[in-house]
Amino acid sequence: MTYATTYHSEYDTHTQSLKTKAITSAVKRVRKLDATNQGCKRNSQGQTAVCTNSDFADGFLRTSFLPVLAETKMTQPCKKDIKMERDFYQSLSQLAEHYQIKPTQTQIYNYPYNIALALWDTKKQLKSKIRDWEEIKLIQDNRKTFFTSEERYNTNATLYYIPIVPLYRLLKNRKRKHNAQLLLSVCCYLYHGVNIPYYRQENSFLHWQYDMLKEYLTNDDEDEDTSIYQSEFDQAEWIGDRMEQKIFNPANLTYFKERLNRFQCKGIFDFDCLKLAKDAYALLEQYPNENVFRNARPNEEADEDETENILTMDYYVSFYADGKGWLHENLIQCVNNELQEYGEIEEPCVLKRFDGSDTTENNLDFENRLFALIEELIYILNNF
Repeated sequence: MTYATTYHSEYDTHTQSLKTKAITSAVKRVRKLDATNQGCKRNSQGQTAVCTNSDFADGFLRTSFLPVLAETKMTQPCKKDIKMERDFYQSLSQLAEHYQIKPTQTQIYNYPYNIALALWDTKKQLKSKIRDWEEIKLIQDNRKTFFTSEERYNTNATLYYIPIVPLYRLLKNRKRKHNAQLLLSVCCYLYHGVNIPYYRQENSFLHWQYDMLKEYLTNDDEDEDTSIYQSEFDQAEWIGDRMEQKIFNPANLTYFKERLNRFQCKGIFDFDCLKLAKDAYALLEQYPNENVFRNARPNEEADEDETENILTMDYYVSFYADGKGWLHENLIQCVNNELQEYGEIEEPCVLKRFDGSDTTENNLDFENRLFALIEELIYILNNF
């Protein structure tokens, strides 16, 4: 994929930051930020074959072992521990009901092993069942003990940049008029409903990046390619301004359903456009008032004086000019250089408390469908 970037779900946000390498050529889908860790390669010969002694029973291989508590010394629980244990199981019951899991019966074990075993079992079940589950924490305040749960959409440090110039060209293609109208309705929804930033808006991150590149080009010594680079800037600005007027027009939302109903598929490209538009319209109907930033949270709790170190979502989700050419490659390089300075990243995240109060039913279904939609839109616009 091309034009987007992501983080590992359990990376150390305090020590890890985005890194840059030499800029890569334009890709087909979503572009990844230049900061991926290289894993170990597999041994082509595989593992050395090991056989068990034939004297052992086969049942031994099917045995699962309970976790070992690090603190082996068992003590008689005091009144404070008894209250904590009672709160723990009450909170666990609420969490299990919310996520529809069945905790293992651990009350038969002594304290504190029963607590450790219940935590291990709960984490294991949540990890296998809940798509966006990140972690659970056991909170102890002055009054009670309870669980908190975090669900986080992992963006994998992806730049979700939607190109506008290809949509402009598609609108000029008479054979693709209906395709262009469908995609125009999709972009109108993303612009108005989802509130995705547009690079020609002066308060947007990419507007600032384009301005810096233009200033650099203006102050640099001219050569035989300067006029070509300048023409790319002129095109990005001229087309960007006119396409914003079209995308801004709410008529594209008014006629969205009508365009869907009258669209006829004649090939693979038509099918891809129709499927994308149907997914966008379904998202619009189910979540008419939700925007991309609704659950944005840093991956770590930050103090007020650390907010400038947080990479916000509007930096990596935006409309931009084009996915090809000198301007695109230098823009991505500038973005990578800028984003590597941040130590934390905002991502869609939902926190839930299981302390006896009503638990929020909010989840990340909207974000999962939205980012998949954006990736597909980027792919279609870059490959029609």
